[in-house]
Amino acid sequence: MRLAVGSERRTYVLLVLMVLAASSGNVLLGKGMKQAGGVTVWSPAGVTTLFVKAFANSCVWLGIGCLLLFLVSFMVVLSWADYSFVMPASSSSYVVTALMGHWLLGEIVTPARWAGVVSICLGVVLVTGTSFNTRMGSPIRE
Repeated sequence: MRLAVGSERRTYVLLVLMVLAASSGNVLLGKGMKQAGGVTVWSPAGVTTLFVKAFANSCVWLGIGCLLLFLVSFMVVLSWADYSFVMPASSSSYVVTALMGHWLLGEIVTPARWAGVVSICLGVVLVTGTSFNTRMGSPIRE
């Protein structure tokens, strides 16, 4: 039994949303935490100061919002697609994150990291070329 085209489309749309939300959230958190600064003294006061600075930063809050959107999308996709499909397919967020880090944050991405990005891309192509639901309507075994 083949799933309806609409089911496939919604799965891929939510996968794209997951990837963009996860990547955006992680980049925004990274930017916000760099703006907040690091812990200079590992004491309760030093850690508290970092938390106060972090949670006063708008990039941190936008990052948290994006990651919450990722979580909701992830949960929805998992309700109708196999975990063994969703996780590898969503790993393309690592690719988008590397690109966003390079373009938006000015980070240097070394050739070894780009080789890793290419490897991830190949894996995503392999996984997304398979059926995303092997249960085909059968109940999940517990």
